[in-house]
Amino acid sequence: MIELVDVKKSFGDVHALDGVSFKAEDGKITGLLGPNGAGKTTALRILYTVAQQDSGYARIDGFDTREAPREVQKRIGVLPDTHGLYPRLTSRENIAYFGRLHGLEGEELERNIDELMALLDMEEIADRRTEGFSTGQRIKVAIARALVQKPTNVLLDEPTSGLDVPSTRAMRAFIRRLSDQGACVLFSSHIMQEVSALCDHIVVMAHGRVVADGTADELREATGKSSLEDAFVAVIGTEEGLS
Repeated sequence: MIELVDVKKSFGDVHALDGVSFKAEDGKITGLLGPNGAGKTTALRILYTVAQQDSGYARIDGFDTREAPREVQKRIGVLPDTHGLYPRLTSRENIAYFGRLHGLEGEELERNIDELMALLDMEEIADRRTEGFSTGQRIKVAIARALVQKPTNVLLDEPTSGLDVPSTRAMRAFIRRLSDQGACVLFSSHIMQEVSALCDHIVVMAHGRVVADGTADELREATGKSSLEDAFVAVIGTEEGLS
């Protein structure tokens, strides 16, 4: 489970997060929705321990991200907003490197890599250097790298950004599979159709705060709108959240 409690984070005079609280539960897909500058990426970076909040609590499976970062890192798989592949390494080598960082080796490591290669349809690029890869190919490698240790919590920042239609459909199916296997999945997106179709729960952020949360149907009902996009616009267009 992923949990933020009254998290605040400022960069100088800019209040990126102003008391953010939400939960993402095991076996469910939670969508983090908001306009640019809402604080989504900052919240994700705090959860995967590359940034620290000024106050409040961020926990993964009960472990505090500041007090027990190594325990948190064992339990998360992360697709950040920048993928950071090593261009001179092959797909397999990139994934194996991160697997070793998590303590995997030998047959277990190779088995995990082969499973991910098959699931993500990566066999054709397995032994190619990642330099010159398309956006979709880079994202597949980054996803596999994030999941090689089979984490129980998966954090994805814009996982379908830049993908073509077939790759987007495949990625959505893969995200559903992670949830069906019991993982806690938290992902950010700007695509309303994607959020509406995938998410069991939606957290809407604006101005560094959570302004609404609930299922897509609950958000539509609370705003009196027929589409999630209209409900989203109604929510972020005011300073008031939904109860």
